[in-house]
Amino acid sequence: MFTGIVEELGEIVRSTETADDSALVAIRGPLVTSDARHGDSIAVNGVCLTVVDVDGGVFTADVMGETLRRTALGALRPGDPVNLERAAALNSRLGGHLVQGHVDGVGEIVAREPAAQWETVRFRLPAGLARYVVEKGSITVDGVSLTVAEVGDDWFSVGLIPTTLKLTGLGAKQVGDPVNLEVDVLAKYVERLLGERAAGGAR
Repeated sequence: MFTGIVEELGEIVRSTETADDSALVAIRGPLVTSDARHGDSIAVNGVCLTVVDVDGGVFTADVMGETLRRTALGALRPGDPVNLERAAALNSRLGGHLVQGHVDGVGEIVAREPAAQWETVRFRLPAGLARYVVEKGSITVDGVSLTVAEVGDDWFSVGLIPTTLKLTGLGAKQVGDPVNLEVDVLAKYVERLLGERAAGGAR
């Protein structure tokens, strides 16, 4: 479990294809590897990955073909920046919201509107995710916990403050770039519970 508060802006070192359409990815992150061990979880652009090895501030993780196809990780190349966050400890503050590191879909930046103190960014929503996104609700974009400013049938927008623009990879993303999206898991649980209640009433 994560909080969507990025700890470090890391960098892809290399990605080596392995059998069965998977890859072994090496990522530089001196902060998140300072106490990392084999088997620990680290979110990379919002994708929960398991640490295989740590060596000199670089950790490696196996990425299955399914993950490469269903997230934007497959588009990353050596040198690309990535948002990194270690799994939350039970005694840590929940600065963002509950984030699982399970990507629900890949969105796309469709517009950026700079302002004096912040920037409004609009993203395209994959089909089927819009019902989980509400104004002033939470959403995770490339591992960053954000508050939804506006939402439409197939899009939503957020406001990025200078700290977010500077300390995460969202500051360098351009129109057309893909992003990993994770909707608020509470919304999915509520939908499931209400659906079961309605089905029970129908019977």
